[in-house]
Formats: sequence, structure tokens, C-alpha cells
Amino acid sequence: MPRGRSFTREFKLDVVRQIESGERRPAQICRDHQLSDGVLWRWRREVAERGEAAFTAPDADRTEALERRIADLERFCGQLALENAILKKGAILAASRTDTR
Repeated sequence: MPRGRSFTREFKLDVVRQIESGERRPAQICRDHQLSDGVLWRWRREVAERGEAAFTAPDADRTEALERRIADLERFCGQLALENAILKKGAILAASRTDTR
């Protein structure tokens, strides 16, 4: 098998889609494109794990995931701040009611 070749992202996705749709069998694709079955299984596994983000730089995915996480945490902090303010008001009201008795 030839080594050191590189394939475009589109080619890899197309090959995996052909297999998943049943259009072509893995052995047929390996023969036609001189691919090893290990390479084909690795491509299929990556598509299964990452979907349409497969074969892109992991940093882009990681940055996007981190940005989503930050947004979630900021929303959560805002919710906690609101709950804290409500609890403080409740504590002040409760203290004022016990002082008047």
C-alpha cells in the first residue's frame, strides 16, 4: 500500500458516507483507492465520534466547546447572583419582622 499520501477532508467524508449509505462496500473502496482497511476504520471511527466536525483541527472544536462552557457558566453565575439577592431580601424581611415583636 502506498504510504505518505494525504486526502482531503471532503474525500474522507465522501468515502465514509458511501460506506454508511451502503452505496459501496469497504473492501471495494480499499481496492479502488488503494487504502488499508485500518485507515478506513480510523476514518469511520472519527466520523462516528465527531460527526461533521471530523477531520477538522481539534483546536477549533475545543475553542468552540470552551466558549459554550463559558457562556453556560456565565448564565449560571447570573442565576446564582439573582437567587442570592432574593435570599438576602428575604433574610432582611424576616429579621425586620422578628425585631418588631
